Amino acid sequence: MAEVDLAALGRNAARVRSIVGSEVAVYGVVKADAYGHGAVAVAKVLEAYVDGLAVSLVEEGLELRDVGVTKPILVLGAYYGRYQSEVLEEGLTPVIYDASEFEAFARAPIRRRSRRSRFAGSGAGPWPVHVKIDTGMNRLGIAPEAMASLATLAARQVHLRIDGLCTHLASADLDSPEATRAQLALFQSTLGAARARGITPRLVHAANTAGTMRFPEARFSAIRPGLALYGYTPSEMVARREFEPVLSLHTRIMALHQVRPGGTVSYGGIWRAERESLIATLPIGYADGYPRHVEGAEVLVRGKRAKVVGAVCMDMMMVDVSEIAGAAVGDDVVLIGCDGDQSILADQLARWAGTISYEVLCGISKRVPRIYRGKAGGSA
Repeated sequence: MAEVDLAALGRNAARVRSIVGSEVAVYGVVKADAYGHGAVAVAKVLEAYVDGLAVSLVEEGLELRDVGVTKPILVLGAYYGRYQSEVLEEGLTPVIYDASEFEAFARAPIRRRSRRSRFAGSGAGPWPVHVKIDTGMNRLGIAPEAMASLATLAARQVHLRIDGLCTHLASADLDSPEATRAQLALFQSTLGAARARGITPRLVHAANTAGTMRFPEARFSAIRPGLALYGYTPSEMVARREFEPVLSLHTRIMALHQVRPGGTVSYGGIWRAERESLIATLPIGYADGYPRHVEGAEVLVRGKRAKVVGAVCMDMMMVDVSEIAGAAVGDDVVLIGCDGDQSILADQLARWAGTISYEVLCGISKRVPRIYRGKAGGSA
């Protein structure tokens, strides 16, 4: 079971707002099912705090529209295929990353123009789109030197307007700031070239969580925080202790086994008991999102730490509860979260798995029930 603290989510969003002030628009990133927290529930809370939301896929944006979310929704990195009309009709704002895609949106037939009026920021006039500039990520984006031809193309279009220009920072959480500063300098010069050719975007954005915290000059007129909303930052270089982890992951002991010295546990017998051991089986495994390859991992049982032993299975895992007095079937087990004065954060689990907290949170599968606690309220 994953518990999601909606009140903590709201407090984190308010903290992001206090860091950047009221003049910078905040687009809360809820892609990948809101980093595993549940996009619908999270978006409904964030609407009270942010100016807009950001997703990766068209399908993610449509899911939010279907449940009544009316804030602007940026689609950051989708393959649009042949669905440009549907994107615009549902009031989604596409981020376009090459000239041919711009032309495809400009040609898209609009059959349900009246639907757009339901969505905030989608009034009458040309359809708003954002254009991504590649400043060094080399993933998606128009090359800076292509801005002149894009400006010429945009000037011929009456159905679209370039409402935003953006880029993505590749290294804002690393020790050295030089790569980020180089990206920002290139982005600034490209903005100048765009404006000189008549492109006057309402929104300019580059900063993810790391960029927001570490590079005030990267905030421009909007930011795209993701991880901070959920209580984490990408590295110690940008650590902010005021953010509260929003999600905790729990299970229960389903079985106990006495294992004699020399006995092995789980597939391959990679763990062998050195003494008489009490091994608890937990009904959660890598199909639920707990990393299979962990080293030195622990869980919390009755407020104490217990070592994960043996290979994590698809649906189960085992822990050594020999030192936990009274451990019993049905006991609550914390895999991410707090128990008494002990805690295990997603960052720590990520280190045990040799990965990052993003992957740990996003990897919690749909078959793990999400339980929503607390109540949030506020305003952007």
